[in-house]
Amino acid sequence: MVSNCSGLLKVFVYGTLKPGEENYDRYCIGKVVDAIGAIAVGKLFALPMGYPAMALGDHSVRGYLLSFADSQVLIDLDELEDYHPARDESENLYNRQQIEVHDLQGHSLGWAWVYVMKEELATQLGGIFLPDGWWSHSK
Repeated sequence: MVSNCSGLLKVFVYGTLKPGEENYDRYCIGKVVDAIGAIAVGKLFALPMGYPAMALGDHSVRGYLLSFADSQVLIDLDELEDYHPARDESENLYNRQQIEVHDLQGHSLGWAWVYVMKEELATQLGGIFLPDGWWSHSK
């Protein structure tokens, strides 16, 4: 385990990768060093396919900040999110970028990777805006 926090890979998750959701066990169990409730600025949509999409925006999106000791986990997450860095952004379902993440009290937790979808694409796919910023598979 890495004891230096700056050496950890941080990923903000808001959907199926959250603890308790369907992809957490497959992609995160045994790899996550820390998982804390967190908030990011964006706009959250529930997609009819059974998972959410976060777009850039000015609302609060609630999720978790996951910390990983091994940055290789990004390879698996990129595949899950249909993100290929060599492709043009318009050809990816989601694009990975870094954003600032805050704890539930509003204090900065620093920067983390997040997978975002263009709002236009989320709308085209039938996404429904979630004003409370929280998605759960049971919704």
